[in-house]
Amino acid sequence: MEYLSNEKLVIVGAAGMIGSNMAQTALMLKLTPNICLYDVYEPGLRGVVAEIDHCAFDGANVSWTTDPAVAYKDAKFIISSGGAPRKEGMTREDLLRGNCQIAEEFGKYVKEFCPDVKHIVVVFNPADLTGLVVLLHSGIKPECISTLAALDTTRLQEALSQEFGVQQCKVTGAHTYGGHGEAMAVFASRALIDGKPLSEMNVTPEQWKRIKRNTVQGGSNIIKLRGRSSFQSPAYNAVKMIEAAMGGEKFLLPAGCYVDNKDYQNVMMAMPSVIDADGVHFTDPVGTAEELADLKASYVHLCEMRDEIIELGIIPPVSEWKQVNPNL
Repeated sequence: MEYLSNEKLVIVGAAGMIGSNMAQTALMLKLTPNICLYDVYEPGLRGVVAEIDHCAFDGANVSWTTDPAVAYKDAKFIISSGGAPRKEGMTREDLLRGNCQIAEEFGKYVKEFCPDVKHIVVVFNPADLTGLVVLLHSGIKPECISTLAALDTTRLQEALSQEFGVQQCKVTGAHTYGGHGEAMAVFASRALIDGKPLSEMNVTPEQWKRIKRNTVQGGSNIIKLRGRSSFQSPAYNAVKMIEAAMGGEKFLLPAGCYVDNKDYQNVMMAMPSVIDADGVHFTDPVGTAEELADLKASYVHLCEMRDEIIELGIIPPVSEWKQVNPNL
């Protein structure tokens, strides 16, 4: 059985629904036989391991542990969903304090046990902040870490496909940038619906309001319908991101990247990006004045949350970041 790589992939939070789906997806896509499943909750972890064993993947060499020193040692790729899940009535921002503390511990494990890790994908919310915390405390290069932001774009695609009765794959050029939260910026001025510009679809204000609402509330709607936060879509997209970093098919949906340029400073945010074997690379978004204003507002919101975790002492003031991570 030929795999894309033989290097060690660690799935953090493997006892959870996202983590267990990531393990199965990574093996189905034949990324690497050498997968380590890590979680602090041993009973759930043992159950996931049993399930994976019962799948009987050819050539798989799946290990598991509750010991971070064992899990992270010599890891080359890591996907982490190891935070608290969002529950009904909660926003991603409500998870700020607890999950950022988890991210701080995660980053320190990386620095101690696998400082030469090639790529990390951070899934747990609020991903823009947890990813930033991991980047700072791990000491790795910014291109070696990305956060899951693609779901907002795929939810926009879904909302447009449902509105106009076309297959989702027929919706192109529609993306979301900025924060992975309620303040995301929707860019659809260049969208095509089965080849026809959205601008020519005579979209009413009511329709557009509904499309944006369905996009922004996509995750909340799943919680209402299923009684728990989404797990299949984040698992699949996160594994596709790490697949690209391992040298597989490039990941072209927006990813959360560390941005520090003339327009946006010292944040993790979704940008037009590509993930490949060299890491994550981004370009500046192109859109209407209104779209760019929405992106600016999303950036301001991210800065406010970043400043909040600085006040909590989870990360130092921006002026001290380079002392913590010389790669910034």
